[in-house]
Amino acid sequence: MKKIMITGALGQIGTELVVKCRALYGNDNVLATDIREPEADSAIANGPFEILDVTDKTRMYELVESFKPDTFMHMAALLSATAEKNPLFAWDLNMGGLMNALEAAREFNLQFFTPSSIGAFGPSTPKVNTPQVTIQRPTSMYGVNKVAGELLCQYYFEKFNVDTRSVRFPGLISHIKEPGGGTTDYAVDIYFKAVREGRYASFIDKNTFMDMKYMEDAIDAIIQLMEADGVKLINRNAYNLSAMSIEPEMVKEAIQEYYPEFELDYEVDSVRQAIADSWPNSIDVSCARAEWGFNPQYDLNKMTKVMLEAIEDKEKVQS
Repeated sequence: MKKIMITGALGQIGTELVVKCRALYGNDNVLATDIREPEADSAIANGPFEILDVTDKTRMYELVESFKPDTFMHMAALLSATAEKNPLFAWDLNMGGLMNALEAAREFNLQFFTPSSIGAFGPSTPKVNTPQVTIQRPTSMYGVNKVAGELLCQYYFEKFNVDTRSVRFPGLISHIKEPGGGTTDYAVDIYFKAVREGRYASFIDKNTFMDMKYMEDAIDAIIQLMEADGVKLINRNAYNLSAMSIEPEMVKEAIQEYYPEFELDYEVDSVRQAIADSWPNSIDVSCARAEWGFNPQYDLNKMTKVMLEAIEDKEKVQS
């Protein structure tokens, strides 16, 4: 990778991906795009930025032609809970945007990345140690989009020789970007509420195990995969990824190591709980480890310490 164009740059993953790529490849070599302008004092605003609605193919092509990237990272998508509220819009944005991005990659001979998700699995998928290759029958629009996206990327690789690569992300936890409509967002919001209020009401019920990963590990995994030798990539669209399988009570106990008075309550959201119940409890990441050296650095305790310290620092600056 030398020049990278990133869609959805102001989203949960895109925000930190842009910063890391600019640090590695040079500020002017990473074009960030999104449907709205970044805040003037944000890190995203300190480099190339363009407005882009990913459903606008003409505009997307104009930006590719002018910036001349060699790599396209397509991060723009509607998340699980938000997609379930407006499934038709989710299909148009998630699939229409992906098709436009893949066509751009084909037309301009670009290396291509887009994330899939554990949402691509469903209730008939084995829930424990979910295999890399297994049945995928999701029951949410978001999940349907992700399965279709995996198949579409594989099609473009096999039919048009586009160098497509992808991962199935678990829940991603970060102190940079606050929750934005995902089923696993409780594991982000709980840290912010612990610092700010000392208590949290979880919309996901206790004993609901889901795979999670600290955002720094997620960003590193994207870059590592994109830099990997393509000849070794057998399951390129998309690799199972995870660093920990956790449920709300485990997060509570980790937080109580630093905030002993922290309290966790439950106000279960039936929509998001149903989505969570359809996902695996834990997934097998052995293919990613074997094929390109995936090796996350953060477990629950290490992540909790970093999250709480970072949020505390953010609160001090804002107060």
